[in-house]
Amino acid sequence: MIIVTGGAGFIGSNLVAALEAAGAADIVICDRLLDGSKWRNIAKRLPRDIIRPEALLAYIEANAGAIETIFHLGANSATTATDGDEIVATNFALSVSLWRLCARHGIGFIYASSAAVYGDGNQGFIDSNNLADLRTLRPLNLYGWSKYLFDGWVLTSVARNEPVPPYWSGLRFFNVYGPNEYHKGAMQSLVAKIVAAHQPGKPVSLFKSYRPNFADGWQLRDFVWVDDVAAVMLWLWTQKCCAGILNLGAGIARSFHDLAGATIRACGETPRFAYVEMPEAIRPAYQYFTCADISRLRQLGYSSPMTALETGVGAYVTGFLRTADPYR
Repeated sequence: MIIVTGGAGFIGSNLVAALEAAGAADIVICDRLLDGSKWRNIAKRLPRDIIRPEALLAYIEANAGAIETIFHLGANSATTATDGDEIVATNFALSVSLWRLCARHGIGFIYASSAAVYGDGNQGFIDSNNLADLRTLRPLNLYGWSKYLFDGWVLTSVARNEPVPPYWSGLRFFNVYGPNEYHKGAMQSLVAKIVAAHQPGKPVSLFKSYRPNFADGWQLRDFVWVDDVAAVMLWLWTQKCCAGILNLGAGIARSFHDLAGATIRACGETPRFAYVEMPEAIRPAYQYFTCADISRLRQLGYSSPMTALETGVGAYVTGFLRTADPYR
């Protein structure tokens, strides 16, 4: 049995699809479907069970002997979140409980960290598993801090030789884009937002820059296609090694100008751009540059190439966003 928390969410539902395609049996999805369209993310899947987060710990205890691996992707991922108590309960305390259960019952544990732990990137984007290096990072928002907090807890537990799962990885996702993100509203990728709002012949709006070394719309991100993310997680699942904390990105920084341009070209148009003011509320915590150092992933033996931005965006736009059924 494999449990995927956040399994009806964006990355989680793509992972469930990849697990099914790889022949995995008895997949359990843990998530809240609520009253929106999130259920459509898993409408083509046939899970063994769907459980709510409140029932997760009891479910694991009751079925521990049958559970092989837990992919813990569920979290409050809103970078604008302000309720610290809720974030700690959801993103930190539950993760600690799951880690301890996996260690006790011999269950593999692969969890979602985030590139948000790197803050403004002044310390680089190297996925060091050294506690001293982690302490130099300064996340810019509550969400990033919660991921930093759990990464630190994990590394401290390992350093103290406390019980650990038989195999584990913590994945620092960079800017993931792809199908099944539509329920995320304002947190969707720019690709989905552009296709949903674009009117032929109209320019695409990008944020102005407030730093002299970045032109308007040329802020840089590591954009990674969700199929690559799922492929790495499947590889880690088959390897069953203690890979530690790993960056998961494309390993190259591209601009929002590049991303938007690829999106419009995939729609069959010539890109045009307009530059708009960035909301003042997000300016202090805005990242102007991210780029995953994926050398540790490569050293572990993962050799598949990451999808080029234009290829991934083209597949997303033509294979999903501009079809009658955009869901995987």
